[in-house]
Formats: sequence, C-alpha cells, structure tokens
Amino acid sequence: MAFLLSHPFIINLVFKSPLGDLGVFKQKIKMKTIKFFIAIVALTISTVTFAAGATKTETIKVSGNCEMCESTIEKAAKVDGVTKADWNKKTKVLTLVYNPAKVKSDDVLKKIAAAGYDTPKYKATAKAYNALPSCCKYR
Repeated sequence: MAFLLSHPFIINLVFKSPLGDLGVFKQKIKMKTIKFFIAIVALTISTVTFAAGATKTETIKVSGNCEMCESTIEKAAKVDGVTKADWNKKTKVLTLVYNPAKVKSDDVLKKIAAAGYDTPKYKATAKAYNALPSCCKYR
C-alpha cells in the first residue's frame, strides 16, 4: 500500500492538486500511513499484554489422602475459567491457575467441597464426605 501511495503516477493520477504542489500532499499521506501502522502495533501489543495478565494463581490447602482424591479434587476444580488444577498428595496443596474474569476462586472451592473435600473456607457436607471411598476418608 505504501508503495502504491508513493508511486508518482498514482499520486498524479489520484491526488493531483490544482496548485501543482504534490510534495506536501505526499508527505501527509505517508505520515497518516505511518501513524496508522503505529496504532495497529500498539493495539496488538496491548491486547497481547492484557491476555497474558488475565490469569491468577492461588495455592489452597485441600484435605485428602490418595491418588483417587487427587483425581477427584482436580476434576472438581477444573471448571470453565480454570486453566490448571494440580493437587499435591504430600503437601495437600492445590495449585489453581484461573481467569478471575470468568470464575471466582470461591466457586471452585465450593465445587471441591461438594465433591467431599474440605478447604479452609468451605467444608464438605456430611453427605458428600460419607460418599467418598474409604481410602479417601481423611477425618
């Protein structure tokens, strides 16, 4: 596009000034083109920066015992907006990476409690806890 706008034949054909001074007119068109591309680059960079900063990471203590607990806890935590849920059996800590614009951590913790596992903020109901396999009972 810049080549076409800078070609003398195109300039004379399309933008012929009655005064005959095309130098100023060419310069204005080039500056507008440059400003346009700078604006596009700035918009692209800001969009990428915003998208990259959209996730939040939290570590949450979640009660549990075994690999089956790990599977159930991680499955319960992986709701829409959660990109990573990793529960460590030894430390009993869930690492949760999520988009706060799509989901609240409280909503995830409620889902984990509904699956039968206690968190510091929400406790599993007796019914949910009693439905766990015997190897998963931690109380």
